Amino acid sequence: MKKILFCLVLIFLNSGLFSQEFKREKYNFNSDWKLKTGDFQNAESPVFDDTNWRKVTLPHAYNQEEAFEKDIDHHTTGIVWYRKKFKLPKGVKDKKIFIEFEGIRQGGVIYVNSQKIGLHENGVMGFGFDISKIVKPFPEENTIALRIDNDWKYREIATSTTYQWNNMNFNANYGGIPKNVFLHITNKLYQTLPLYSNLKTTGVYVYSSDINIQEQTAIIHAESEIRNEFNTEKKVEYNVVIEDIQGKTIASFTGEKANLLPNETKIIKASKLINNLHFWSWGYGYLYRVKTILKVDGKIVDEVLTKTGFRKTDFKNGEIWLNDRVLQVKGYAQRTSNEWPAIGMSVPPWLSDFSNKLIVEGNGNLVRWMHVTPWKQDVESCDRVGLLQAMPAGDAEKDAKGEQWKQRVNLMRDAIIYNRNNPSIIFYESGNESISEEHMKEMKDIRNLYDPNGGRAIGSREMLDSKEAEYGGEMLYINKSAGIPLWATEYSRDEGLRKYWDEFSPPFHKEGAGPLYRDKPAEDYNHNQDRHAIENITRWYDYYRERPGTGKRVNSGGVNIIFSDSNTHHRGESNYRTSGEVDAMRIPKDGFWAHQVMWYGWVDIEKHHTHIMGHWNYADKVVKNIYVVSTASKVELFINGISQGFGKQSNQFLFTFENITFKEGIIKAIGYNEKGTILSEDSKITVGNPEAIRLKLITQKQGLLADGADVALVDVEVVDQNGNRCPISNDMITFSVEGPVTWLGGIAQGPKNYILSKTIPVENGVNRVMLQSMIKSGKIKISATAKGLKPAEVNFESKTIKTQNGLSTAIPGINLASNLERGPTPRTPSYTIKRNPVAIVSASSPSNNNETFKSYDDNELTEWKNDGNIKSGSITYTLSKPSMVDECVIKLTGWRSKIYPIRILAGDKEVFKGNTAQSLGYITIPLEPVLADKITIELIGSNTEKDGFSKIIEVEANKDLDLFKDPTAVNAKGQLRIVEIEFYEKIK
Repeated sequence: MKKILFCLVLIFLNSGLFSQEFKREKYNFNSDWKLKTGDFQNAESPVFDDTNWRKVTLPHAYNQEEAFEKDIDHHTTGIVWYRKKFKLPKGVKDKKIFIEFEGIRQGGVIYVNSQKIGLHENGVMGFGFDISKIVKPFPEENTIALRIDNDWKYREIATSTTYQWNNMNFNANYGGIPKNVFLHITNKLYQTLPLYSNLKTTGVYVYSSDINIQEQTAIIHAESEIRNEFNTEKKVEYNVVIEDIQGKTIASFTGEKANLLPNETKIIKASKLINNLHFWSWGYGYLYRVKTILKVDGKIVDEVLTKTGFRKTDFKNGEIWLNDRVLQVKGYAQRTSNEWPAIGMSVPPWLSDFSNKLIVEGNGNLVRWMHVTPWKQDVESCDRVGLLQAMPAGDAEKDAKGEQWKQRVNLMRDAIIYNRNNPSIIFYESGNESISEEHMKEMKDIRNLYDPNGGRAIGSREMLDSKEAEYGGEMLYINKSAGIPLWATEYSRDEGLRKYWDEFSPPFHKEGAGPLYRDKPAEDYNHNQDRHAIENITRWYDYYRERPGTGKRVNSGGVNIIFSDSNTHHRGESNYRTSGEVDAMRIPKDGFWAHQVMWYGWVDIEKHHTHIMGHWNYADKVVKNIYVVSTASKVELFINGISQGFGKQSNQFLFTFENITFKEGIIKAIGYNEKGTILSEDSKITVGNPEAIRLKLITQKQGLLADGADVALVDVEVVDQNGNRCPISNDMITFSVEGPVTWLGGIAQGPKNYILSKTIPVENGVNRVMLQSMIKSGKIKISATAKGLKPAEVNFESKTIKTQNGLSTAIPGINLASNLERGPTPRTPSYTIKRNPVAIVSASSPSNNNETFKSYDDNELTEWKNDGNIKSGSITYTLSKPSMVDECVIKLTGWRSKIYPIRILAGDKEVFKGNTAQSLGYITIPLEPVLADKITIELIGSNTEKDGFSKIIEVEANKDLDLFKDPTAVNAKGQLRIVEIEFYEKIK
């Protein structure tokens, strides 16, 4: 009888009831893959012989070693196969098994145990499959295989349509499986995955409402899509547990209860008011762990962990609000591939943090990923480091129609569902250029359906007069608005190599010298560091000048293209894009430090900085201009304690000291306010002769992990006898490697950009190299030698990572710490009011009088113009009250090329007479303040045309974004054409 009872207990414990207590697991599925290029018959078969295939750990693009060696046009394309053998954990039987790919490039067919389980083709987004009925239980072996095609002209199989974003200008083609793969094992009653393609599921959605920043409270909501695949009805209880960043439980609450019939899917919800919240912010990546739990009969049957943060946003009055504080966009339009030399985009999560945090350390607050949705790893990295994101779906340079538009809609849907719990995403970008109002509404409807409570604006580039878009902004020009925020989606397109300080430093590169671009001189794409940084300052000032606090209509900032040098479309002497403010190994150029100075603040400058560009190691008697970037009102330069006078200020932040003679010693710049109080300073010294090599190891906190995917960085510097970096050293360094690592190397100017070479020069005294771990752990020694220099070495050890049967519980990035260095959002205002706008109530003109309102209608896609006769080139504005107007801010049609001779009258008093300046948008005209309630603008001569910005060109050679320009307008000499005009009084 006892034996019978024992057997009954065993049967009971192995029944469906016991299966309800099964613990959900997520496994790292990156290990033990093999790959081979080419097409192979029957390669999906478990018995296919792959003995001689290359062994890799994912993420790993099959052609990633070409990154920065080859031009983007020449990345290897074609067919590649990936295969892997794996076993399920012991005891897993009659469960749900899902495979999740964070993305493949471009289109792939996926097989498990010879059976085709599906197809994925957009080359960008995460996707998944239910393989529960195909995989075999332990101890049987399973085989997964993928046939992937990364042809530049890949066509969607069902429609024979190409993808707009599979584009060799901007979307570096790292083919195969360049992102992570996971295996999920759940019970048959479970919360779905946020993988809409193939699975058609939406997962968990966590968001906040009723946010009170001052009181630190909000209602936290959790919604889970749940599915019952048992054969019986289940009564489900929904619980939520919230843990803070230290893992301490701060709240637990119960939500809805639901009955689910077999194979039924429902969304179940819970919410609660939570106190003492830390709100996610710029440079404050505070994340909570939200556990959503399903119970049946009081027993846990499923639990999902969502890492997320809570923040408050608003988009109004032309401004962007984060946690009740206005934020002007200061950041970068970064290529979504975000790649590194010889490894492409397939870097470990800590290196994503290393790169993205550097943007925050440079006082950038937003990254706009370009053209395609960022990898989930970068999205989560921005959460941790506190970097806001603009997330596109997929696009090239224009709107689409037919099947290509459907592709874009589907990708946006999938991207929103996949990334809607990531607090760093603030904007959804529907197009890299303007799209139709119909299409904009369609995109907004998708946002409203799948992320109605995420606090994210959806818009597109341009969209200046859209009634549907919630933000906009052009590529190069300055836009202003009193409605939706307008910010530049990419500006400052110049390029320059880190190697070139100036014309007086080795290798003595003449500013602008280099190959032609489109058969024309390309000075702006072959800059020295001095000139590249100056251009960055010049271009940013246009946005800073029109920032929040300067009127009712304001500009919300912009993103500089790009942050790091990229293996994409280029125009300078290298075969890759060198517009970065850091190079491909993330070593800063002077432009990085210039931005760090100018960008310190949410809107206004909140902390003063000064930076001397370049170095102080020249040949005797060299005479050159010294450039200083500073937030001070005036800057004084000293050499060995002797004043060289005050610099000439331009573009707010640039101070030029002309014809300074080099003298060995110390150069110092001191910035003062208008009263002479010191605000900040910087200095540089003359460094001695090169004496030695210095190496510095950089790894994640746990050290180098022996998983075949982790990397270590090694900084190499040439230093003098006092340990100071030698800023004009370009010495050739030879490395030797001992131990279980793969050499990836770095990048420098030279043959094949020195990719994978163990001999590589420093540039300006420094370089950086990379090594990748193997799956074997052990001691590692890196040695560096150079002619005439004392050698150096660094010793370390890689650490064993446990995998079993192709699975690991070590999820990439799961334990990486958040960056909290900037602290919570300040409670103080981010700007002061600089001037008061004077409202216009009406306008009149002897020409086109019925359209005069278009010159002050807060719509930059309308204009007022006269009939082309100089005598009719007059318009009079009636103000809301008699005012002492000090400034006229105006955007004139042809702003970058036309010069208008005008005079301005306040009443009958002339308060300005002269030629208007060319600009990339708005100009400010100082006026003699005279009390008046009417102001008149008069054309007093023929206007002339000469492009003041001829070197700033568009991607498309024949495209001109200076609106309303047409062949007849060039020769129309008597036109007065006003896009927008504003009047201001100084604050008394």
